[in-house]
Amino acid sequence: MGVTPETARTWIDDNLITTKAKFWTRANVGEVLPEPPSPLAWDLVWETGTMLGWRDCAINRFGFQEDELDEHRPEVLGLFGGYAYLGADFIRVFGERTPGMSAAAMDAAYFGDHPDVPHYVAELWHTNDASSATIAGWLGWVMTATEVPELLEHAAVGRSLRERRPDLDSLADLDLLARARSLVPSIRVFFDWHINLSGAASIGPGALGQICAAVGRPEAAMDLIAGLGGVDSAAPSYAMWTLSRTVRASGELNHFFDAGPVGLTQRLRGSDAPEAAEMLGSLDEFLYEFGSRGPNEWDIHAPTWELEPDLVWAAVDRMRLADNDSAPETRQAERSLQREALISEISTMLTGDADAQGQFLAAAHSARVMVPGRERTKTNVIRVINESRMAIWKLGERFVERGIVRERRDICLLFADEIEAAIKDGSSWGDVVAARQATLDEISSVEPPFIINEVVPPVDTWDRVGERAVEAVAVNASLQGVPGCPGVARGVARVVLDPSDPTVLGPGEILVAPYTDPAWTPLFVPAGAVVVDVGAALSHAIIVSRELGIPCAVSVLDATRRIPDGAVVEVDGSTGVVTVISLPS
Repeated sequence: MGVTPETARTWIDDNLITTKAKFWTRANVGEVLPEPPSPLAWDLVWETGTMLGWRDCAINRFGFQEDELDEHRPEVLGLFGGYAYLGADFIRVFGERTPGMSAAAMDAAYFGDHPDVPHYVAELWHTNDASSATIAGWLGWVMTATEVPELLEHAAVGRSLRERRPDLDSLADLDLLARARSLVPSIRVFFDWHINLSGAASIGPGALGQICAAVGRPEAAMDLIAGLGGVDSAAPSYAMWTLSRTVRASGELNHFFDAGPVGLTQRLRGSDAPEAAEMLGSLDEFLYEFGSRGPNEWDIHAPTWELEPDLVWAAVDRMRLADNDSAPETRQAERSLQREALISEISTMLTGDADAQGQFLAAAHSARVMVPGRERTKTNVIRVINESRMAIWKLGERFVERGIVRERRDICLLFADEIEAAIKDGSSWGDVVAARQATLDEISSVEPPFIINEVVPPVDTWDRVGERAVEAVAVNASLQGVPGCPGVARGVARVVLDPSDPTVLGPGEILVAPYTDPAWTPLFVPAGAVVVDVGAALSHAIIVSRELGIPCAVSVLDATRRIPDGAVVEVDGSTGVVTVISLPS
């Protein structure tokens, strides 16, 4: 008997705490899944795609045993209260098995000195000589690889999927669903490489940090991984900057933008002005290349730039206000020159120690290859996910016409087998969708705990969004975060909670955000500095801020709630300290 509305689940099943997986955290995962994942995203992207790709990487590259990770929902990632959590026990075990590392080192990278991190207790299965030998071989590859051709091959696959996208209007309902399902194997393979490069991207920078500290130049470590070039998540910013220069130079286009980004695409289409037609042509080119990006882009329930082009104009609108000397390419080039000069300087300091000099140069080269590579793996996965999204949202349009859902995105509140059933008989599935929306609204109204250890607190005891008490800041107060990109900037703080509505952010002002993903990246360009509530080493905000040369501090706990909009703050990206200079009157 197939699935029916009467047997439908309320929501995605949560994980169970097990003896091997007791410690879970929102650290870092808040950048990828900041909101509760939708049922269809969990079905088509996560549980059958990304998580199994992560498991593949752990077994094939890190030497984990088949029986150490569940074959259906490996303990690398799980759900509690509807929110995604990283399996911190898995991360600790990886640290214990990696030569030269430890569980404590992994804790420091992910949590800093967070007071709620449980004490690590070693267990017999945490160490494994065969696994450590496999990881040692992987480390050798990380430090010696001059290129990663597989990433270019995957990029070609993603581009081919976009170029050969069929006419979705002409596909039957079941064919649209089949197209989305057919992409799961590519998501799995590409995410395997994402985890591979995510681990690899931390090795070179870690070695650089140790060497710089040993020669008395600890502050140089961040500069050595700035301005690397080839960072895919920064590429849309460069393209948007070009669009913003066109707008800035045109009185006609400025008139359109002065009315606000909402509905701008339609206003341009309704105009006879040549500038409007040219701008729409440029938009089409931009969307063809970067349309797969957007806020919460890992969840097919969320729109991308291709689906809602006005999201692009919101960022271009902020950029058009910036002077030409804020060009991101110029700042990136300056950072690149500084990095090369610093490599030469520290290499010279190590001339008397050939081994140390060789390790330093190898680490610098590894960072140059692996850090941009990590961002490319995300781009590759996101391209494929968006092809799935486009097929599903087209099917969602048809469900709207049939009265099954109110909006096309609401189809993502069903699981894949339920969509198949609804295609055959959608008469009763509307009630399931409405109930799931109510569930999603309720889940989204609470704040998930940052750490879960051994016991999952009842969801009805979790803080409601915005109700948790935070300490108010005073003048001269300092908020400690994690250093992201060196440099000091002072300016008016602008608290932006949604990348699609950045209209308060002016040139040179300090962007204060809850998290960042590529949808936020264009807002870095006009900003004087970036402050983020969450994040860890090599988080998105750090990589992009270093690429663009913008002071950045991440993991500034509750920054969006503690720093009042309009306060004047100073951001020291070298120390991660944000100082309140004055409060708004």
